Amino acid sequence: MTSTEATAACPHCGWPDGGEPFRVLSRHATATGHTEWTRCGCGSLQVRVADVRGTRVVSRSGPAAPECREPFSSAPGVSSAR
Repeated sequence: MTSTEATAACPHCGWPDGGEPFRVLSRHATATGHTEWTRCGCGSLQVRVADVRGTRVVSRSGPAAPECREPFSSAPGVSSAR
C-alpha cells in the first residue's frame, strides 16, 4: 500500500477521496477520532483517518483484479444484472 497524503482522488479510477467510499470494511476508534478500512469502486483497499483535521486517505493499494471485484449496484439489495 502506498501513502496518498497529497492525492485528492483515487489514482486508479478517479473517485474523489472526499467522496463516500464504495464500501466500509471496518471502523476503529482512536484517541483522536477513528480509522476506517474501505474499498474504492475500483477495488483499491484504502485506509482513511478521521480526526479534527477531517477525513483523509492515508494509504491505498492497487485496484483488485477484475475477477475479485464486487459487482456494482445502484442501491443496496438492487442487482446490477440486466
